Amino acid sequence: MSLEENKAIVRRFIEAYNKRNLDLSDDLVAPDYVDLDYSQLQGLEDLKQMMNMFFKAFPDFHETIEDIIAEGDKVWVLLTYTGTHTGEWLGLAPTGKKITCMAIDIYRIVNGKIAWGRRVPTPDLGFFKQLGVIEYTEKGKKLFPEDVK
Repeated sequence: MSLEENKAIVRRFIEAYNKRNLDLSDDLVAPDYVDLDYSQLQGLEDLKQMMNMFFKAFPDFHETIEDIIAEGDKVWVLLTYTGTHTGEWLGLAPTGKKITCMAIDIYRIVNGKIAWGRRVPTPDLGFFKQLGVIEYTEKGKKLFPEDVK
């Protein structure tokens, strides 16, 4: 596969995700997919279950590709993602709060399908801060004044 073909696979996957078209994942994701962030997540069906749980918690969740780079069999995607927390997520009751965060996703493409993925959140605690689950200490408020609202 060419670098452009690998990027196109990832773009189609994110588009399908945004449209909640999980059936398209069958064409884009390997049946033995591995999520390197959630070791218990093994296989395409586990991935679909996790995606459905996330969509229930954040029904308006959307990812926007800011940049995409491919090298060899890997594709890196800089994303902005948004959503409103209206359902339970990781044991957290709905807060009704809207989140906007950035992340870097890394995918490995094998035989035209996504074989594994990993998400590098940026910033790591911003997601939970926006949900109101954590608060900065006084020192944290001084270090990150742009996050204090």
